[in-house]
Amino acid sequence: MLRQRSLSLLVCVVAAGLSFSAQEAARSQAIPPTQPSGTAPSPAAQTPAPAPTPTPTQASPSTNPPAPPAQAPEETPPQNGQSPTTILRNVNLVDVQFSVLNRRQKLVTDLQKENFRVFDDGVAQAIQSFSRQTDLPLRIGLLLDTSNSIRERLQFEQDAAVDFLYNVVHRGRDQAFVMTFDDQPEVVQDFTDSLEQLQQSIRKQRAGGATALYDAVYQACADKLLHAPIPANEPVIRRVLVIISDGEDNLSQKSRSQALETAQRAGVVIYTISTSTEWLTPEESSDPTKNTNRKYHMDPGDLTLKYIAEAAGGRAFFPYRLDDLNQSFLDIGDELRSQYSIAWAPYGREADGKYHTIKIQVDQKDLIVRARAGYYGAPPALRKGNVVVPPTPSPATAPLPAPPPASAPPTR
Repeated sequence: MLRQRSLSLLVCVVAAGLSFSAQEAARSQAIPPTQPSGTAPSPAAQTPAPAPTPTPTQASPSTNPPAPPAQAPEETPPQNGQSPTTILRNVNLVDVQFSVLNRRQKLVTDLQKENFRVFDDGVAQAIQSFSRQTDLPLRIGLLLDTSNSIRERLQFEQDAAVDFLYNVVHRGRDQAFVMTFDDQPEVVQDFTDSLEQLQQSIRKQRAGGATALYDAVYQACADKLLHAPIPANEPVIRRVLVIISDGEDNLSQKSRSQALETAQRAGVVIYTISTSTEWLTPEESSDPTKNTNRKYHMDPGDLTLKYIAEAAGGRAFFPYRLDDLNQSFLDIGDELRSQYSIAWAPYGREADGKYHTIKIQVDQKDLIVRARAGYYGAPPALRKGNVVVPPTPSPATAPLPAPPPASAPPTR
């Protein structure tokens, strides 16, 4: 009896470890890296998208090369003449981080597992794990629009970026990089915790060229944040992308859906800051010191920024003055360092690599849950002898969530 219990325990441990390794490998394989900056890919040599839904105006992506097989688990030694057996199981566990705020947009940090309900594609799920995560190391990507369309607001962009870094980044614990984009994305400062180096890279930028916003989001997530440095003593980090732009895109090879899918697969939370002034009168636009009543209006670029941020679990800001952002940056820092983590295994569904919607409900009135709109499941594992082989991800068949309605004006 003791020997049988030991055998069962060993099998469970092997299966759990194998599942974790397969999921980590699948995350990296699901997002192909972009080509180096400065080399414009020809249509035939373009890096395949992570998994967009083909449309009549968009060619289907090329098939990725087969993923290498994972290392085979050790077999259980035969007992009492039994033949060796390895039990393989694909554990399809979904883990989501989220924040809860009250009506004053302040964090609520004292809730318990019993206060929440989770719905996956509209189906209620059993919560398998719940925790409160505090003071996690941050890995931040700062995306600056340096195209010609923001020339008059470049100074505002630079001031906002520097203020964000000084309010959020903790030296010695967090790291950030700076990427600019006009005709193409360019990393002007790699990951560092030096606020001085980050500030210098921001201040020396000049505006000019077209706008490849979606290419920049894709590259920042696939090439940088997905492979962000992880502390040896703290294996869990928070990946964050901050976009400062007017939201207009007129040159990208990647679509908005491809860019957002890449962020969701990499587990990146996105915050956006609009630099658009089209909703201001000419007098206000030329003199930011005036404090007159303004008619709020969301142009297409604002809607894009709002959609991307909310789908990726973050927030969109539409400031007029830099002072409007100071408290918001402090709130973002607190929010990123104090979140809930919840996990479940979807009922009746194995890992399929497809897009699935998420809804997290809290049982107290006047509380707001801020979480990403959905997730892409891990690719299904194939059984090949005693080895689990993560296959090439298939294109997602479920569409991305519809953009939020534009009827309600933003708080500026």
